[in-house]
Amino acid sequence: MNKTETDCPVQSGSTFTKGLLIGGLLGAAAALLYAPKPGRELRGDIADKVSTVTDKSKEIAYTVGEKTADLAKDVTATTTDLAKTVSSGAGDILSSVKQASADVANDVKQATSEMSKEAKKASDNVADDVKKSLG
Repeated sequence: MNKTETDCPVQSGSTFTKGLLIGGLLGAAAALLYAPKPGRELRGDIADKVSTVTDKSKEIAYTVGEKTADLAKDVTATTTDLAKTVSSGAGDILSSVKQASADVANDVKQATSEMSKEAKKASDNVADDVKKSLG
């Protein structure tokens, strides 16, 4: 970036809008103050404009408040649904892991039992062979 870009950065749209709004209000106030009207009438016009701006500001604030509340409700509902989904998924995974563990344990018990029987047979065969060869 060159020196001009760092000294005068580009402003965002909201900053420009704020400046436009403030400039418009200042221009309207200046027009009212320099208009050829009597003081009483001028003060009445200024009071009307201030009242109008105040009412509009209240309407905008109310609308923003409603939209914010709606957004908060949507975010809360979405978060709750997501938490339920994650919890349900975790429960399903946990039950699957438990079932798989039980299946593996049963397979190990069966294999151990079969190996024990085979070892006993082999031991008996060796013992019989030894008895035959000795006697």
